[in-house]
Amino acid sequence: MPTGGFQLSALLVFAAVLVVLFLIFKVFHLSIKIFIKLLINALIGAVILFIFNFVFAGLLNISALAIPITWWSALVTGIFGVPGVIVLLIISLIL
Repeated sequence: MPTGGFQLSALLVFAAVLVVLFLIFKVFHLSIKIFIKLLINALIGAVILFIFNFVFAGLLNISALAIPITWWSALVTGIFGVPGVIVLLIISLIL
């Protein structure tokens, strides 16, 4: 079961990725609508990753299905949303 400190650091990494994306959008004068869409996808994906890890690694004690929340998984989740979470699950099961 993930510890509280791990989840806090994962959320900080996730927030840092979002800040970097926002800065990239501001520097290159890209549409804020695209950033908002990425933000919504990222939030939904992060919640799904957190719930997925809590249910499978925490409650059911099936640690093989836990998806680590890293900068890479936050980026994939932020760009692709729920399909990104599914891809991360498949990759974690294969590796």
